[in-house]
Amino acid sequence: MNKLASAQDLENLRQRVAEGNKAGVTLSLCCGTGCGANGSKKVFDALSAELAKRGLRNVTVKRTGCHGFCERGPILIVFPSEICYLSVTPERIPEIVSKTVENGLVVEDLVWRDGGKLFARHSEIPFYAHQKRRLLANNTVLDPTDINDYIGCGGYAALARALFSLTPQQVIEEIRKAGLRGRGGGGFPTATKWEATRSAADPVKYVVVNGDEGDPGAYMDRSLLEGNPHSVLEGLLIGAYAVGAAQGYFYIRQEYPLALENARRAIAQAEEKGLLGDNILGSPFSFRVGIHQGAGAFVSGESSALLSAIEGHVGEPRLKYVRMSESGLRGKPTTLNNVETWANVPLIVAKGADWFSSAGTAASTGTKIFSLVGKVRNTGLVEVPMGATLRQIVFDIGGGMQNGKTFKAVQTGGPSGGCIPAQHLDAKVDFDTLAGLGSMMGSGGMIVMDDDSCMVDVARYFVDFLKEESCGKCLPCREGISEMSSILNRIVKGQGKPDDLDFLEDIAVLLSEASLCGLGSSAANPVMSTLRYFRKEYEEHIFQKRCSALACKSLIAFHIAAAKCTGCGLCRKQCPVCAIGGVAKSAHRIDQALCIKCGVCLEVCPSKFGAVTKMSPASSLANLQKQ
Repeated sequence: MNKLASAQDLENLRQRVAEGNKAGVTLSLCCGTGCGANGSKKVFDALSAELAKRGLRNVTVKRTGCHGFCERGPILIVFPSEICYLSVTPERIPEIVSKTVENGLVVEDLVWRDGGKLFARHSEIPFYAHQKRRLLANNTVLDPTDINDYIGCGGYAALARALFSLTPQQVIEEIRKAGLRGRGGGGFPTATKWEATRSAADPVKYVVVNGDEGDPGAYMDRSLLEGNPHSVLEGLLIGAYAVGAAQGYFYIRQEYPLALENARRAIAQAEEKGLLGDNILGSPFSFRVGIHQGAGAFVSGESSALLSAIEGHVGEPRLKYVRMSESGLRGKPTTLNNVETWANVPLIVAKGADWFSSAGTAASTGTKIFSLVGKVRNTGLVEVPMGATLRQIVFDIGGGMQNGKTFKAVQTGGPSGGCIPAQHLDAKVDFDTLAGLGSMMGSGGMIVMDDDSCMVDVARYFVDFLKEESCGKCLPCREGISEMSSILNRIVKGQGKPDDLDFLEDIAVLLSEASLCGLGSSAANPVMSTLRYFRKEYEEHIFQKRCSALACKSLIAFHIAAAKCTGCGLCRKQCPVCAIGGVAKSAHRIDQALCIKCGVCLEVCPSKFGAVTKMSPASSLANLQKQ
């Protein structure tokens, strides 16, 4: 692999690669973690075998990163026609090659269908059509293991512009003008952070990528590292040039093996090309990058804990009486941004601050990637302009609720975020609006809940998660979250006390004001937001010993309606504790003393009968008395 010695060498290579990519047909197969779990490797093998069998040498198969529509994988896009096939299996490959690759026809049952209308082209599918994909745009067209693919899409041109056309201060000013704010959750102005590091007196400086994405249901950073690692690396290089750093690090959690593999390969390829190391592209700028594999603790995503882990210590937060820009990694000035923030940098430098800020709001510019999961029809990664509403994300992109259910709330910002109810569906998704609603942007997790979700139990789940992930270093977090967890677990069991709600609010104040790091100071958000918007549910649990969502095990019972039960025996055969009695063709009955409330009986009861129902214990008792 010949080293690139100048900006012109880079441009010449880009032109050659771009010209080569125009020829023939390209099959873009998603091989990210989600599609990989659904069998994309077997699809790739079937594609390769079928093309070889038919002698189709002008067809290229690219194994790309995540396409975003994760629940419909494996996803295959045929370029240049842009026909997009969903849920592809190896058995369908001969038909796809025969009809589409050779004859330009569409295999209709593999494309998106909505209300009888077919959406064959990738960009026309509503899930994609309502997005504004900037960071994720290249995930469908480039092989993340091939640096030439990235260069062919214009990669490293922003680095060349920074090195040869801009001073470090001008780079910072371009980032400032763009209004880029940190995508890791805090929303701190990126240029301000860079400026502080650059201005520090110590000549030894570091730049760090925070790839420790620990929020349940979140995988934005993972997908960028898997699908386009060079975009993150290029952003890090530009940031290093701007702040005056000669060394950088990727911190990536160990649960992300594909992201780790692709990041390592990207660094090695950049070194071979002369884009890392000494005198990059023939300039005076030299820079090297290492990778630290995180141990997987949620708290290690906190900035000071992350730096502590890179130094070889336990990943625990430390007091921030001195800013990281003055004393960070190894006591040196350090700039740390998350994966998505770094990936935005090349776009800003290449296309300009005005282009970047043309999307979003005045105070929250650009786009944001969210992982849309939960009780919504279409789950996956979505990228939208800052300021898009929750309704647009959940209903226009997500397709609304599953099974005709009613939207109840959406939790944003990870386990330390808040739950936003239906009355605020038209709220804009930006840093300040979400904070005003009692939640936060976080790294971009978005969990949708319907009327089957108990908001008390949701708060309990996230607090229990934070309890397990707290490092325990500071007293308020260690004891406060533990006590909050204890109270919530009693409430969902029907053992709540009248003064529990006041006590929860007191603990929330303690956590927010006295915790050492962001984990503790934001830990009460799930509780306080649900108390703010769903206080009635807490009161029902405490005073009526009732869960209206029928989600809390201690406050529900399963009942078999004798009039509907045909005595088929399916529920009795599947019950793991033999709590169901009855004989064939006669109504069965559940022994409530033995029932463990696993719900298997409800799942296996034929829908046409609907004999098994879930209800509150009081309602169940009333039904038994009637019988």
